[in-house]
Amino acid sequence: MPTPRSITPLLRLSLLVLSLALSACARDTAHHEESFVFGTRVEITTWGVPEAKAREAVGAVLREFDRMHRAYHGWQPSELTALNEALARGETATVSSELAGMLSEAKTLAARGGQLFDPAIGKLIGLWGFHRDQYEPVTPDPEALRAAVAAHPSMEDLTIDGTRVSSRNPAVQLDLGGYTKGWALDRAATILRDQGVANALINIGGNVLALGAKGEQPWKVGIQNPRGAGAIAALPLKDGEAIGTSGDYQRFFERDGQRFCHLIDPRTGSPATETRSLTILITARPRAGTLSDAASKPAFIDGAHWRQRIAAYGIDQGLRVDAAGRIQVTEALARRIEWLNGSKPDEVVE
Repeated sequence: MPTPRSITPLLRLSLLVLSLALSACARDTAHHEESFVFGTRVEITTWGVPEAKAREAVGAVLREFDRMHRAYHGWQPSELTALNEALARGETATVSSELAGMLSEAKTLAARGGQLFDPAIGKLIGLWGFHRDQYEPVTPDPEALRAAVAAHPSMEDLTIDGTRVSSRNPAVQLDLGGYTKGWALDRAATILRDQGVANALINIGGNVLALGAKGEQPWKVGIQNPRGAGAIAALPLKDGEAIGTSGDYQRFFERDGQRFCHLIDPRTGSPATETRSLTILITARPRAGTLSDAASKPAFIDGAHWRQRIAAYGIDQGLRVDAAGRIQVTEALARRIEWLNGSKPDEVVE
């Protein structure tokens, strides 16, 4: 039998920010900072504000990201793990108003996605070894896996009454890792605007939110090739728009030549395999950042039915690279996209 190969996830963003190569004459109006939080790289670029003001605003955002990362970590001691321990004991817990709001919104979004992406399946994520900083080849215990699937943990099991949270199902183990990045995008936008920054690009591991523009030009991002270097397409973003990608190439391991990614199908208890990457564009609307993170995952998991899944969230702009490398794009997104490096769609869908 071939020896399993362990892969440390590369910090390849699912979206390559194309607009960060700034001309010499523009450098005095742009400020760019990077950090590492939520298990991924964060990039924030502001435009048109003095350096000192930009540093202060971006610093406030990064401090908020660090606070959120510590407060809602899925397996290191945090407010979220304390809640999970209470739910496992069948107890009702009192949580912060922020966490209660996150859980309420996540519950609504999970229902719209047919529970295919459900933050309550933390136990399944742990069985596959994704509650680690290094993803090593794992073979889950078959009995434990069957039991976790049969328990059918779901956000629907939660009762949220103000700041009091309980669950009718003790198998619920919350992991907000696929949701917090989007929430953080919206928080960052609020902080930057409050600090007087009207033009910025916020990138959290491939989830991107645009504020304003880059001078007289729109911010532009690239959609990552899921099996190679560079981008397959470029896309301009308007003020308030967000874009998010779910992919099988950031958090994964390989065993016996097969790739296992962190996006688990709760129906089978195993990583989804029908899609390499799924990108959605969220037009300007309230909670655009949160939606960019949460709405891509049911579509990624459901494979061939991806178009119906994004439509359930009111999204008509999406691009999918399937397991064979075929590119599908919606008509609405095809009208805006610029194909790069010889890429082109294999199918345009309504």
